[in-house]
Amino acid sequence: MVRLIWLRSIAVSALLLICIFSNTSCSAFTTISNNVRSRRSISIKTQLNAQISEQEAKVAIDKVVKALQKDKQANEEMGRLSKTNNILGYGSPRAGIIAVRFNASFNKSGMGRSSIPLPFGLGQSNKSEGRGTMVGQVKANVDAKTGKVLDCSVFRDLGYGRSFNLKV
Repeated sequence: MVRLIWLRSIAVSALLLICIFSNTSCSAFTTISNNVRSRRSISIKTQLNAQISEQEAKVAIDKVVKALQKDKQANEEMGRLSKTNNILGYGSPRAGIIAVRFNASFNKSGMGRSSIPLPFGLGQSNKSEGRGTMVGQVKANVDAKTGKVLDCSVFRDLGYGRSFNLKV
C-alpha cells in the first residue's frame, strides 16, 4: 500500500515535470490530481462521521472517574481519584465507542512525614500533607449507548512506570 502511494506520487511528479519542460497542457495530470483530491475528500468525510461532541466526552470522563473511585483495588494501589487535571483527547475510533484520555490526580491517605507550611515563613500548620499526590494519565473506552466502561488503564510516571488496568 505504501509502495503504491509512493509510486503514484513519483508518477504525478514526473508528469508535472514533463508538462513544465514541454510547455504543453497536460490533461492527464489534471485527471490524476483530481482523482487524488476526490479520494482525500472521501477519507475526510468518513473521518468526520466518527466525531463526538465535547458534552459526550465529558459524560464519558465522568463515568470513568466514578468507576475508578468505586474500585477498591484502584484506591489501594493508586489512591483516591481527587480531580481531573486536563483532558488530553477524545474521539470515536469505532462506531459506538468513545475513547477518552485525560490526566487525573490520585491522593493516598495515611501518615505524612511533614505538614503544610504557612505563608511568609510563619511556621507550619496542623494539617498534614498525607502521602502525596500522584498524577497519572488515564486512557479509557466507554460504550456510547450504555455508558459502560469497556476498558481503562492508568499510566503512572508519564507512561515510564507501572500501569494499572481496571478490571471491568
